[in-house]
Amino acid sequence: MMPSRDKIFSRIRHNLGRGPLAEEAVNALKARIEGHVPHTIPKRTDIAHKEQVDLFQAKAEALAATVARISSLDDVPEALRDYLTAHNLATRIKMSPDPALDNLPFNMTPMLEINRGAAAPEDEVSLTPAFAGIAETGTLCMASSAETPSTLNFLPENHVVVIKASQISGSLEDSWARLRQKYGAGNLPRTVNFISGPSRTADIEQTLIMGAHGPRRLHILIVDDGPQD
Repeated sequence: MMPSRDKIFSRIRHNLGRGPLAEEAVNALKARIEGHVPHTIPKRTDIAHKEQVDLFQAKAEALAATVARISSLDDVPEALRDYLTAHNLATRIKMSPDPALDNLPFNMTPMLEINRGAAAPEDEVSLTPAFAGIAETGTLCMASSAETPSTLNFLPENHVVVIKASQISGSLEDSWARLRQKYGAGNLPRTVNFISGPSRTADIEQTLIMGAHGPRRLHILIVDDGPQD
């Protein structure tokens, strides 16, 4: 039995009046797909890594995200507490079950209630790791998995993201290269979300509304994990 995917493509070719592709064309397409030739990369990202991290922060803040720089993962609980206090937010946190966050010293901040798993409608604050950061646009790359549920990126109104400086690079193309390197070409996560600032829309009468399709606030904690140049 022909797989559904092949049936769909077969019908498209039929409706376009095209038969099967010649072997030469098939090989050319396969080489292009497997070659992963990068698209245009902005010149502004061709800078030292430290400057890329600074550019990422500047771009993220220009998109209404807030950013704090911390020296190690051990500083995450206190930085999170300070952020919640500054905005008078709930101290109940839904945290990603990613092992990267397993050893955060929340014993130093006993007022924070940490629960782990996918987000539920009642969750107000989420804490997640990022897969990568894109300096050219101040964008976070988030890869879905059982340890990093996508619901944490969208359901809570306040999203706090932890990213190491070493995970930040210049361009969008870099993030795709990292994904292929980790998961293997053709075996990417079920979803890859690119997040640039908190959710917003101005579709109705050009009035800017925050949190229309996701968090009202996005706070990024950049962990300085050493020089990369």
